[in-house]
Amino acid sequence: MGEPNTAAQPSQEFEKVLVNSSTQVASFDTHDKTAVQKIQHFLHSTPAAVPFIVLIAAILIFGIAIGGKFFSSYTLTLILQQTAIVGILGAAQTLVILTAGIDLSIGVIMVLSAVIMGNCAVTYGLPAPIAIFIGFVVGGACGFLNGFLVSRVKLPPFIVTLGTWYVIMSTNFIYSANATIREADVTAVTQMLHLFGVSFKVGSAVFTLGVVMMVVLVFGLWYALNHTAWGRHLYAVGDDPEAAKLSGIRTSRVLLSAYTLAGLIAALAAWVSIGRNGSISPSAAVTDYNLQAITAAVIGGISLFGGRGSILGTLIGAMIVGVVSMGLNMLGADPQWKVFLTGVLIITAVAIDQWIRKVAG
Repeated sequence: MGEPNTAAQPSQEFEKVLVNSSTQVASFDTHDKTAVQKIQHFLHSTPAAVPFIVLIAAILIFGIAIGGKFFSSYTLTLILQQTAIVGILGAAQTLVILTAGIDLSIGVIMVLSAVIMGNCAVTYGLPAPIAIFIGFVVGGACGFLNGFLVSRVKLPPFIVTLGTWYVIMSTNFIYSANATIREADVTAVTQMLHLFGVSFKVGSAVFTLGVVMMVVLVFGLWYALNHTAWGRHLYAVGDDPEAAKLSGIRTSRVLLSAYTLAGLIAALAAWVSIGRNGSISPSAAVTDYNLQAITAAVIGGISLFGGRGSILGTLIGAMIVGVVSMGLNMLGADPQWKVFLTGVLIITAVAIDQWIRKVAG
């Protein structure tokens, strides 16, 4: 008799339980997505898509309602000029919101920096470059204070920046005695503070250096956020700070850098605002620059929960508000309609963000 064939039999006792087990290889579910799911995934991967669509729709609606005058290069570039300050402040606010924080003091940091620049140049007679540098130091210091309290002392960003809003605003009024520095006084000393108010033509379109600065800043930050380790770390901290810390990211350092850079950008907005407005008024601290910056970011698709959004969307968000404001003005509508529509846009933007976030959930 020959030897029994044992080639197909288990060689070990514990392998006998595997004889009748399934031999199918695991595979991913490849069923086709519905049209709604495809849209949801597209919007999740392209955060600036929604605000861009809204911007185009707003331009078309007001263009049809007003006529060719709205589509003129003068009108469209005037909108850009009017959104330059808010666009720059919105970029600063975006960096903070991406970390799942918020900076309620960003507007008063801008005003204090402008007041410092003006007084250093006009009142103290310092050279304009030094005056501007001191303004940037003040803006950066305010941002650093916010970042230190949030990242090191571990205080909630909302409470910290609400407190510093009061502190910086009162400092602004105490230091300046609420005295406005007139445009003529600034011009008599230096033209450098009005640099970003200089305009130039491209065909029939009129641009200012402030608009150019806004665009350069936004695209520079877009590159930093998407193509540098710092940018990836910023998104990671906003998305899940504990996971970011476990992966080796120094979350405190990232938070500190975000708030400090936001303060420096607010100082840049101060320089642009001097060129735009001419005079330097401490009372500008009571305006709603903070809310306008947050509005531009939220309408632009930046998630208030952190870790999602494109800074290009913030620029588009600022332009949406500018288009709505200009369109309503040209139609002769009650200014309160701008406030009403802005509120609707904010609520809609947050609702869409929640819907899109279900993809990542």
